[in-house]
Amino acid sequence: MTEPEPLTSDAQMIEPPEEEMTEAEERISVATAFQLMWWRFRKHTLAMISAVVLIFFYLVAIFAPALAYVDPELSEAQRGLMPPQKIHWFLDGKLSPHVYAVKGARDPQTFKRVYVNDPETKIPLQFFAKGFPYRILGVIPGDVHLLGVKGAPVEESLFLLGTDVNGRDLWSRLMFATQISLVIGLAAVALSLFLGVLLGGISGYFSGAIDTVIQRVIEIFRSIPTIPLWMGLAAALPRTWSTQQIYLAITLIISLLGWTELARVVRGRFLTLREEDFITAAELVGCGKMRIIFRHMVPSFLSHIIAATTLAIPAMIISETSLSFLGLGLRPPAISWGVLLEQAQNIQALAISPWLLLPVIPVILAVLAFNFVGDGLRDAADPYG
Repeated sequence: MTEPEPLTSDAQMIEPPEEEMTEAEERISVATAFQLMWWRFRKHTLAMISAVVLIFFYLVAIFAPALAYVDPELSEAQRGLMPPQKIHWFLDGKLSPHVYAVKGARDPQTFKRVYVNDPETKIPLQFFAKGFPYRILGVIPGDVHLLGVKGAPVEESLFLLGTDVNGRDLWSRLMFATQISLVIGLAAVALSLFLGVLLGGISGYFSGAIDTVIQRVIEIFRSIPTIPLWMGLAAALPRTWSTQQIYLAITLIISLLGWTELARVVRGRFLTLREEDFITAAELVGCGKMRIIFRHMVPSFLSHIIAATTLAIPAMIISETSLSFLGLGLRPPAISWGVLLEQAQNIQALAISPWLLLPVIPVILAVLAFNFVGDGLRDAADPYG
């Protein structure tokens, strides 16, 4: 019986054809972590829209002096609680933006001061008009404003969002309030981020007694009721302090408890990462402890830190608004969303002047936008998920 012939060398060398990578797969294989994060974030429609809203808010904050058409501190008791004016865009069928002049009078029955539009007196609006001098970011001088009027003093003619009790223009004050409220949120989060990453990283990397001490400190901070603590610390601020000193103190108070949650997240990640091979390799080549923490460990989950930071900003904004609304945060002459809303505490004034609640709208929009962007970043932080 003849034995079967062995397979030829050609048959032995037959291998299944290798699958070629598509262009999309090749892009993903060589992409950095931040590229993957950006590609996935772009698919989150609500987060992208919210990001555009936040960019708009911060542009308003940067160019607030140019968007305001009068000095936000300029007051006139005769113009107190004036209602918002409506812009009329057409005149005799042609584009001609204007507002009607407003006249004040006393109601003969209630003796309450009322304001009546005078359709016969039309005040034309002018874009990019000259007004009070200012400095963008405290550096770039200018005196051109987005909106002004022709042939009349702007402080006596234009009240887009009405005025407050002291006759100060609410539109101009809202522009400056946006600047302060958004910046104080970023400053507080930056300080919380620094403390959270530093103490959380040290706690997770060194463990042992250091970890125990830091965790007990975190538990003590987290066990204290947040609002009473903030109110107590804010109420202890001397009334003689300047606006800048109170601004700095409120930032410190708001960030005092904001770092604990991030510190716990960082600690948990560090406990996992310190056993990885690349950390062992860094230790073997003689890298210092701080270099390992900030050069090797923190960048490995930086995307998660960014997402957590974005979600923390709205909490800081609400904290400042709440403290200022209660009269324990920023105080006049400082202007913030909370300071503007402080006048809305009076139910009687609010009943006859509902426009005093208008600063609530940017607070809600900013908080929602930050939350949606944070959700998008949190989902995008795991691009392989």
